[in-house]
Amino acid sequence: MGAIHSAYQYYLSTYGKASASRYDTHKKSQLRAIYNDIVKKNKETPLYKIKYSEDVQKFAIDIKEKTRSIQNMIASLSEPDSGIDSAFSKKIAQSTDEDAVSAEYIGSSAAAEQLLPFQVEVHRLATPQVNLGTYLNSAAYDLKPGSYGFELNTGLGSYEFQFGIDGKTTNLQAQEKIIRLINGAHIGLTAELVSNDSGQNAIRILSLQTGAPEDGDYIFELLPSPDAHSIKAIDLLGIGHVEELPKSSSFLLNGTEHTASSNTFTINNAFELTLKKESAAGIPAEIGFKTNTDAIADNVQSLVDVYNSIIGLSHESTDAQNSNRLFRDMADAAKTYYNELEAVGLQLDEEGYLSIDRNLLTDSISSDDSKDCFASLNKFKDLLNAKAAYASIDPMTYVNKIMVAYKNPGHNFATPYVLSVYSGMMLDCYC
Repeated sequence: MGAIHSAYQYYLSTYGKASASRYDTHKKSQLRAIYNDIVKKNKETPLYKIKYSEDVQKFAIDIKEKTRSIQNMIASLSEPDSGIDSAFSKKIAQSTDEDAVSAEYIGSSAAAEQLLPFQVEVHRLATPQVNLGTYLNSAAYDLKPGSYGFELNTGLGSYEFQFGIDGKTTNLQAQEKIIRLINGAHIGLTAELVSNDSGQNAIRILSLQTGAPEDGDYIFELLPSPDAHSIKAIDLLGIGHVEELPKSSSFLLNGTEHTASSNTFTINNAFELTLKKESAAGIPAEIGFKTNTDAIADNVQSLVDVYNSIIGLSHESTDAQNSNRLFRDMADAAKTYYNELEAVGLQLDEEGYLSIDRNLLTDSISSDDSKDCFASLNKFKDLLNAKAAYASIDPMTYVNKIMVAYKNPGHNFATPYVLSVYSGMMLDCYC
């Protein structure tokens, strides 16, 4: 269980906050194809053992996530069933004031032709609810020994917490205990310890949700258990005190006032806006599209970035990782079309990284031979996508392991439940 716990702790801390995109959803036929690939892979894979190491788990997770980023990025470059000329033509939104509001276009390229620029002026950002407790001396023993409890009511439900205090529990230890209880519950709240100028500490609780709720003033409410001891303890800690009420964002859209519960929202299912700070008085940001050549160059840069990320992972070598094979497989996508990519402005260095000469790339996509340029980029894109799909199906291919037995070719049966080897999460701790 410890091995599994450490693997998922690493995943949550490194990738858990990443938002899902529409390319993370799949049709039944796509999921069936992936499942069949996994079964086929396990059917022919030799029996092997892997020595337990956190490096192995992290490496497998990194490969899965980086190859997923590659596949999602490539899927976003052009519309399904579109021709070669439309590849890399994904529209890119831009804001004239990125400090105040940024924009991302999430609609189709065809629909973008009908959209006009619009203006956004930010008046106020959406904020969370903040509870701030009483500042207490860290080394003091203000809480008497005993059992205490409190209740947290949120829009998702009601949660009860209990904690014990003995004669050796200082104020700081009691506060840290409560913080661990709240953060470990994963109920949409985060607790932290804050200090004042006198060196005293207090508990601050923030809601992950922002914006004024539709029913009532609070996103969450903290109440002590009904017994007298808990009432006194929670009153002493002060964590039921609401320091800041949640507020919704306020902004002008083409001169008309609007509000939103979050600082990130969509406009007409076409633009995703993120409010960052209040606009300078009377100066709205204009949201529109980058020019075609700039958008194409940015899309190519995004492709190069995800390719470089997997190359960078292959260079982070440890004894538990067969990173040379990962490097060979991924760098092969660029080396195969080295001459063609160089001709359109993509340069490959000795370590396998790609860089872009934007002037040469812009000249290539603007010339009469632009179809040849897109053909070269598409070949690289498709091969990289195939390499990423292969690595995603079996990241343990790139881990050093001990072969135990090879299977009899052509006389094997499917083992669809042997997914622990494929996933890289559960490893033999005793080998």
